[in-house]
Amino acid sequence: MNPGELLERSLAYALGCVAAVGPAGLGRGTPCAEWDLGELLEHLDDSLDALHEGLTGGRIGLLPQTDRVCGFRTRACAVLGAWAAGPGGEVLVGERPLDVRVMGAVGAVEIAVHGWDVAQACGRPRPLPVALAADLLPIARCVVTEEDRGVRFGAPVAVAVSAPPDARLLAFLGRRDSFPG
Repeated sequence: MNPGELLERSLAYALGCVAAVGPAGLGRGTPCAEWDLGELLEHLDDSLDALHEGLTGGRIGLLPQTDRVCGFRTRACAVLGAWAAGPGGEVLVGERPLDVRVMGAVGAVEIAVHGWDVAQACGRPRPLPVALAADLLPIARCVVTEEDRGVRFGAPVAVAVSAPPDARLLAFLGRRDSFPG
């Protein structure tokens, strides 16, 4: 599985979700109980900024960036451009080394699932593409631990074993396949 392809597919999906955001709706609730839509978009922007920082500078600082001038679309294009330029083999997250392919794969999960969150919050549900979810689910299962529950992710939601990959990915990450918005 090519992390660059996953990033590209996740960003394409998330860009479609973000297209539904209007300035009047930034205070709306989201599937991420702690964040309204404006805060979720800020988190997505931080995630893209970190990916870009890792791809172009080989290091991700642990302190949040305060620059909010660039929009989600601009950062998405910058991330794809940096990946296309040929990422290095390793990136430092704080002081810990991480394989850039792992960073890209984890970033793809983050972007796609928060793209889904944005679409739900806007009242314009947009299903995660089943093939993308099928590729992202094993990555999520590898990186989300029980220690992350209640901190970064909600408790898993029960879903039928026969449920499609998009429903299983969302359930694993503590989301229901619909949001009462």
